[in-house]
Amino acid sequence: MFSMSNTATSKNQPSESIYDIKINALNGESINLSEFKGKYILFVNVASKCGFTGQYEDLQKLYDTYQDQLMIIGVPCNQFGGQEPGSASEIQTFCEKNYGVSFLLTEKVDVKGKAQHPLYQWLTDKNKNSSSSSKVQWNFQKYLVGKTGELIGYYLSTSRILSSKITKHLK
Repeated sequence: MFSMSNTATSKNQPSESIYDIKINALNGESINLSEFKGKYILFVNVASKCGFTGQYEDLQKLYDTYQDQLMIIGVPCNQFGGQEPGSASEIQTFCEKNYGVSFLLTEKVDVKGKAQHPLYQWLTDKNKNSSSSSKVQWNFQKYLVGKTGELIGYYLSTSRILSSKITKHLK
């Protein structure tokens, strides 16, 4: 199950720009989202001890195939069943060793609740993204942002990474 919105038009531009949101990489360095203008960005809240953790493999395949026009940003989160308990270095080592992850990973953040990170406030609130509101239901929920910063849609954990639901936008 997934929700899709129409690609934003000039009259339906987000009230806030995703490119202005501040978030740090897993190594603590600041990520400048505006560096990805002109590319799609797929945000995925990730966890190392989840039944969906195997999706890292397809995320890496998707990134390898489309990295000229796509940035994947994995966002570690420990809010669902405590399935991402590791430290930053443990998460990085796990992802590289087990899945060869070379796409960006952010610091561990909250994707829901009172301490929800501003990135997920934008992704889940129609008042900010001008497209749709949603709730992050579990690990490996995916949000696709278009080349000009518009929210294209979101896909639940059960949505396959390499499905045409996602790849049709990249072809």
